[in-house]
Amino acid sequence: MIRILLADDQRLVRAGIRSILEDETDFAVVAEAADGQAAVSACREHRPDVVLMDIRMPGTDGLEAAREIAADEELAAVKVILLTTFDLDEYVYAALRAGASGFLVKDTEPVELLHAVRVAHRGDALISPSVTRRLIAEFAKTDTRITEPDRRLDVLTDRERQVMRLVAAGCTNGEIATSLVLSPLTAKTHVSRIMTKIGARDRSQVVVMAYEYGLVSPGRLDS
Repeated sequence: MIRILLADDQRLVRAGIRSILEDETDFAVVAEAADGQAAVSACREHRPDVVLMDIRMPGTDGLEAAREIAADEELAAVKVILLTTFDLDEYVYAALRAGASGFLVKDTEPVELLHAVRVAHRGDALISPSVTRRLIAEFAKTDTRITEPDRRLDVLTDRERQVMRLVAAGCTNGEIATSLVLSPLTAKTHVSRIMTKIGARDRSQVVVMAYEYGLVSPGRLDS
């Protein structure tokens, strides 16, 4: 059973999402919150597996709440998916840097929402190719990335660096396995080890770190 927390300041939006989720036998909505601070408190009380949270809320917004959840070691297993009405480029980068496992617009089809929850819960990639392209574009126009490789990547083997570059390109475990002539299980093991070594919560943060740490550059995944 996947335990879910809904956080949105609009009650009707929460009710609509809840009705979609509760039609699934493997989902349970364990709590709701109308603002970011209430969402953080509810996370600490109910320990959900996945949080579906609006970015724009009064008081503490979704980005700040996601940062608080990501910074709390006791909530390390909680996956946050941020929702917004507007598909704005800057939100993608900000959401992933805040520790979110994914980013969805509210007009996402119900089947895509359900898929996103399951994907986030198992810790797999929740960044679609279109979102990955926007993420790369955001890095290309900002000065936030590190220009020289970060020493924290010294813990990675050459193979793990190859895998991390492919994760940054939005590749699935299967695609990584095909590209490097590995078994899917070996590819998944490499990704898991990378996350452990660099302290990433999930694959979304691996993408962010690949750019911020200078492993890859916008437009070049072979750097």
